[in-house]
Amino acid sequence: MAAIGVWGILEGGVGHAADKMALVVGNAKYESEVGALRNAVNDSKGMAATLRGLGFEVIEKQNLTRDEMIKAMVAFRAGLAKAEVGLFYYAGHGLTVGGANYLVPVKSGYEAEGVDETTRRMLAETRLFNVEQAVADMKSAGGRCHLVILDACRTTALTASGRTRDVVSRGGLAEMAPPAGSLVAFATDAGHTAFDGDGTHGLYTEELMKHLKTPGLTIEQVFKRTRASVLERSDGGQMPAEYSRLIGDDVYLAGGPSTSGAVVAQEVALVMPEAGVDLMALAKKGEARACGVAMRARLAVVGAFAESVEPLSILLEQVKEDLKSAEAPSPSVIKAEETCALVLELLMEVVPADHERLGELTAKAYNRRGDARLLLGQAEAALADFEASLKLTDEDAYLFYNRGCALLALGREEEARVDFERAAGPGFSQPGAKRLAGEALRRLGRME
Repeated sequence: MAAIGVWGILEGGVGHAADKMALVVGNAKYESEVGALRNAVNDSKGMAATLRGLGFEVIEKQNLTRDEMIKAMVAFRAGLAKAEVGLFYYAGHGLTVGGANYLVPVKSGYEAEGVDETTRRMLAETRLFNVEQAVADMKSAGGRCHLVILDACRTTALTASGRTRDVVSRGGLAEMAPPAGSLVAFATDAGHTAFDGDGTHGLYTEELMKHLKTPGLTIEQVFKRTRASVLERSDGGQMPAEYSRLIGDDVYLAGGPSTSGAVVAQEVALVMPEAGVDLMALAKKGEARACGVAMRARLAVVGAFAESVEPLSILLEQVKEDLKSAEAPSPSVIKAEETCALVLELLMEVVPADHERLGELTAKAYNRRGDARLLLGQAEAALADFEASLKLTDEDAYLFYNRGCALLALGREEEARVDFERAAGPGFSQPGAKRLAGEALRRLGRME
């Protein structure tokens, strides 16, 4: 994010006066062989009400057949021509056939058991609803931002209990690469189940509605907070995922961090040196977002300032401590990833370009964000972070070990071995990294 000034930081973003259009579908009354769902209709009604409260024009539908889903999408697409933000929400069953994602209408008649792959694909195209085509339709209709939210199971163990959102015993929704300006969100990651819920709403939609209504959050922050909440409430059993190609200005569906010029002026005053705002104290408390707001406001008044370096360094040390004992996705890991992303932005914005510690701290931020992303199952993104860090410094054995772990997670074993051997070699004097790399090499030896 460029240093655009305090007015843009505290007021800006899409969503204040922009037209917003949504299609909300909830399918629950499935035939017995598919399995009825307890909360899909409730979720769609709750989401429709939430979006209307955020200024969306909403097309709301429940228990649609395939023909009805197509008609609803046609009507939605026609309305998108005037909208800057388009949102498609679906609660119900979903699956993958031949690498493509499909939503399951009611009364679909889809039955693929015992048929060949070609026939299965033809059945899917004629009896199910293609998600990729819906995304393409939204993109072609125009608008700046397109959001697709699927509260459908990404595993596919057969169930008729109405407790999970799935359809058949194999497949599941596949990862997606949406077009530029689009974001696709799944209620749960690969290999996990999105619970339909025992209360009024499903777990994912309940948390998503709460965070959508929180002012001051970009759409990316909404999904990150939703993921953290779902992880915590499911004891790590359900981790939502997003596939984003959003571009341009930040999107604030519930309003930006501040919409009042008086409030902006007040925040600027608070970060002036004579007001006594203590950036170090904020950093020591782990208040990364507050640090960011204060630093950016001060940047708009006095320009880049060297006093920002130490608070950013403290935030990175806290991330290091948070990640030390982490072995799986958790809210603390998500927070660590968000903190590192913010620190990287602030390093570029508020630290003088010639500061002697800029390269060192940037390398650390990339490295620690890579650690967090690897724990979150984002191996490709983690690898990119480790390589960015290595471009700044190659004097850290942990960096080579970390990159080796990312390569191994991607199935690139020989490249991983090279990194582990380097980390364990005589060129470094970091016993912890050497031990970890040695253990990794021994595991690789057993795999052969």
